[in-house]
Amino acid sequence: MKILTGNDLASGDVVWWTGSGWSRHLADAVDVGSNGEAIAHVEEAALRVNVPYVIDAEATAEGPRPAHIKDRIRALGPTVRPDLTLKPADPNAGSWVI
Repeated sequence: MKILTGNDLASGDVVWWTGSGWSRHLADAVDVGSNGEAIAHVEEAALRVNVPYVIDAEATAEGPRPAHIKDRIRALGPTVRPDLTLKPADPNAGSWVI
């Protein structure tokens, strides 16, 4: 599975491509397949997202799970203020980075 991520230009938040727009919630991400780079180019040119890129992910019952630890950490939110992190659909998301 391939999903598309980047940062929202207005807020700086990590965002995920939903198939029709961007969401702060990883669970909303959809498989972009081989279209990811083309979508990223269009969205960046339209100034909706900063530095979008395609990542590998695993489909789970709770939604996509990024394959790389960097993107797992990005999905959970700030590491310096745990009270500001997003509450992901996967109750075991805290163990993703271990």
